[in-house]
Amino acid sequence: MVEFCPKCGALLVPQKLGNGNRVVLACTKCGFKKELGKEGKYTLSQSVKHSQKDKTLVIESEVNVETLPKVKGVVACSKCGNDEAYYWFLQTRRGDEPPTRFYKCVKCGHVWREYE
Repeated sequence: MVEFCPKCGALLVPQKLGNGNRVVLACTKCGFKKELGKEGKYTLSQSVKHSQKDKTLVIESEVNVETLPKVKGVVACSKCGNDEAYYWFLQTRRGDEPPTRFYKCVKCGHVWREYE
């Protein structure tokens, strides 16, 4: 059960007092303290389960290529061999890994990616 401070409305959190034998619910904003019931225990008993669908974020949007930067002579399109392409970066993996670079051929519109 979650409890809120009657003075300011903030969340009350368990806090040990003195030598750690006494536990109260305390407001971190205004300092209000509330004694626990006879049992003196406060546990969080609810856990949240996420499905794989909840963990996956899909972003669908059109890329306006006219606003993207271009490179020439750095990459070659695997479809038509053209050496000019638009490029952009997206963080497709974990935050501690480098972003993925995407290219779109200026001539044929083929899109490919390159990992660093």
